[in-house]
Amino acid sequence: MAIEDVQLKGSWYAVFGNNGKKVKDLAASAVGELCGHSNEIIVFKKGSWYDLYDEAGKKLKTLAVSAVGEFRSVSGRNTIFKKGSWIDTYDVSGKKTNTRPA
Repeated sequence: MAIEDVQLKGSWYAVFGNNGKKVKDLAASAVGELCGHSNEIIVFKKGSWYDLYDEAGKKLKTLAVSAVGEFRSVSGRNTIFKKGSWIDTYDVSGKKTNTRPA
């Protein structure tokens, strides 16, 4: 099932799948602040950590802010971060798959 939208409703993030149906609620206090989402993953920042979740609310990977830098965007199963003068692409397993100058 693809992620169509993620909305903050009170103290919960509602995850909507195909046809706009809600598939999961995630407590904002547990997952942190929404950075962005694609059709496959959701990225939250909590303290010094980025967490990648699937549409079912399962945590796929945790990445340290100090290691990956500043969140830029998410597309498909990849997340892009900027660290210093470099743009790095990470997959859902936390493996760096590409690096380019910023």
